[in-house]
Amino acid sequence: MGAVTEGEPELRGIDLARRALEEARAAARANGKAVGQGKASTGRRPLPRRRGWSGARPDDRDPQRLGALAGAIAKNRGWSGRVAEGTVLGRWIQVVGSEIADHAEATALRDGVLHVAAESTAWATQLRLMQTQILAKINAAVGNGVVTSLHITGPQAPSWRKGPRHVPGRGPRDTYG
Repeated sequence: MGAVTEGEPELRGIDLARRALEEARAAARANGKAVGQGKASTGRRPLPRRRGWSGARPDDRDPQRLGALAGAIAKNRGWSGRVAEGTVLGRWIQVVGSEIADHAEATALRDGVLHVAAESTAWATQLRLMQTQILAKINAAVGNGVVTSLHITGPQAPSWRKGPRHVPGRGPRDTYG
């Protein structure tokens, strides 16, 4: 800090802070440092910014769609694969279409194998015949490699097992007469 001379009034408050800032900037310039207002230097040059309105073309200052921002965050953090898997299960109707979704439900996705439960054995057979078309729709919606194959099952038969204990064997058959 500079010493107060006889002709100068004693500085207080904001004037004292301004003088200290000016002296610090002068010392930094003398040492060859870049002096500016704003953030400290990170070692890379910031992108040049235009002043005023963004103009007719898209710009990073324009409002962004939430889906695009969420996609960019997922990509930066390495979540893209998990988001694509969630898209297959969460948006099943939009991915495969309403006709297939009315008769089949995606139940799980593990290691690239999508498990699909059909409402009847006839629909399970039909879906097995349409397997390549369904895979093409899924790849178009979420990208290649997310789903590599389908495991299609029909409706589950009722279980005859009652209680915690079980005797091995084939279970009840025609023993009524």
